[in-house]
Amino acid sequence: MDTVIFTLIGKDKPGIMEAISRTVRQLEGNWLSSNFAHMAGHFTGFVQVQLPKDKVQPLLTQLDAMPELNIRLMQGVEPQSSTTRQVAVEIMGNDKPGIVQELTKVLHQFNLNIVRFTSHCEPAPNWGGNLFKAQVIIDIPQDFDTDPLGDALEQIANDLIVDIDWQ
Repeated sequence: MDTVIFTLIGKDKPGIMEAISRTVRQLEGNWLSSNFAHMAGHFTGFVQVQLPKDKVQPLLTQLDAMPELNIRLMQGVEPQSSTTRQVAVEIMGNDKPGIVQELTKVLHQFNLNIVRFTSHCEPAPNWGGNLFKAQVIIDIPQDFDTDPLGDALEQIANDLIVDIDWQ
């Protein structure tokens, strides 16, 4: 069995997920995980499936035949044993340019890997603007000193006037 990951984007319409899942199932595939979203009138996401080696190319061929979708397929890799723990970082504040860049800059300075990043904007009650919210899951080495990271996150929270909570 091979593990493959494919990304997709296309104009949103009902039935896209059913067509994709039917194709995976017809090729004896097992749907392992996925994440989809509706963004600016488009349907976008990524899927991890496991299927027989001889079904990988037919999967790509059949998915490519869906004219409304742009698909990219990648071979999965075996996860390495980890000596890290995952930590959640949550951000909330008035939306403004630079929030994501400042946060990711700090995480990069500490050489921390982002495992998952989700964000969205929503109307801010009583303010008339948008409220930016994000949740970031990062890998931290077991022996990592979190005090300097906490100080750096507190500094950007003050600079950007946002709330940053982490565990």
